Amino acid sequence: MREDIRSAEAAVLRLAAGTALRDAVVVADPRAWLALDEGARAVLPYRLEGLPQWEQAARLPADLSLLDEPRLALALCHRDGWTREAALGPAARYPGLLPLIVVRAADWVAPVRERARKTLCELLDLEAAAVLAPLILLLARRDRGDFAAELLAEVLRRAPREHLVRLHSHADRAVRRFAYRLAVEKGVLSPAELVRAAVHAHDVVVQSLCADAALAGVPDGFHEGVPEPLLAARNPRVRSAAVTALRRAGQAERAVEFLADRSGLVRACARYVVRQLGGDPLSWYRERCARAGDPGLPPGAAVGLGECGQRGDAEALWSLVQHPVAGVRAQAVAGLRLLEAVDASRLWPLLDDPAAGVVREVTLAVLPSARAVPEEWLVERLGAGRPRHVRIAAFRLLVERGGDGRRHALLALRHDPDDELRERAERAERIVRLRGG
Repeated sequence: MREDIRSAEAAVLRLAAGTALRDAVVVADPRAWLALDEGARAVLPYRLEGLPQWEQAARLPADLSLLDEPRLALALCHRDGWTREAALGPAARYPGLLPLIVVRAADWVAPVRERARKTLCELLDLEAAAVLAPLILLLARRDRGDFAAELLAEVLRRAPREHLVRLHSHADRAVRRFAYRLAVEKGVLSPAELVRAAVHAHDVVVQSLCADAALAGVPDGFHEGVPEPLLAARNPRVRSAAVTALRRAGQAERAVEFLADRSGLVRACARYVVRQLGGDPLSWYRERCARAGDPGLPPGAAVGLGECGQRGDAEALWSLVQHPVAGVRAQAVAGLRLLEAVDASRLWPLLDDPAAGVVREVTLAVLPSARAVPEEWLVERLGAGRPRHVRIAAFRLLVERGGDGRRHALLALRHDPDDELRERAERAERIVRLRGG
């Protein structure tokens, strides 16, 4: 039996003994209510009469209106549908039982479900909606849980602006997202507030939602204060939306600035806007990458050439794999991989690069040709004196090679003091066994 049900069953026994609801259940945790609902019906093996333990000790009376709050909570979770339905009437007198009425609104028995929904419509006001929102949205992921979520939306749509805005800082992520969607739908946030959320919110879904809303609100051009923060946002989804909107705003020429963005999504949007203006992104990438010694070359230019270039552009990228800036070296290797122009015999010496990002890209590029890398050379790089990123690369390539090299790698790292390397070895060993290797 799951540990959460064991814990819930202990709470059930406390409720059966008359313990107050707030002392028996973590009322602020929506999962605690779901566990309580399940725990009240749980029957451990070898229980007498096949009944939950609390029922053996404290049978419910025929008239449920005589029950106090703790026992009514158990009646609302009872294994018998008639009992659950009958408990809904007296339960409406206790605000603390409203979470269980929400649970019953998604009950698998139709009469219970319909009566709970009717009761919930009568009781769910603004204050209760804010408290119950985490539970309602958690239940919305289940079958029959959509009713309460739709009712929550209906109640919050009528809420004053300040009420919705308070929910934007709710501890529950699902509630924050739900409140932001309603605020955008109602149009209660100014362009400046939308931009602020798009740039500073900790949730990428909220960032994207608010960025789209901020840009959609100014169809004929950027509102004052909208473009710059979005174009500089950390979230690539936000930057890409802002770059795409440059064309609509009559500022398509600015998209050139983002052809070498660190995000592939933003680079792709920038290329689209530049092409719509009649520009040629490929020529721009070729011109930038031809200056192999330029210390100011943005890494995104190298991988951008790989994203839209041709096989003939590979030589420009080969000239960049020795660039003094590690980011350029790494993205040049990534570009070669995109162009399918990898030559493992030229690349594998870069596995000794001091930059972990370069070694990661080289490893990805060389993996399909792992046997082209000398086994003895790789085994040397498993040694504890080597940098971790070099040891990881050597391990991955030896495992990919198979044979004696793989066995040596697995044995060498099986008891390594580095937790990450040891876990990699254990994981690889399990996979090899499953595959029969």
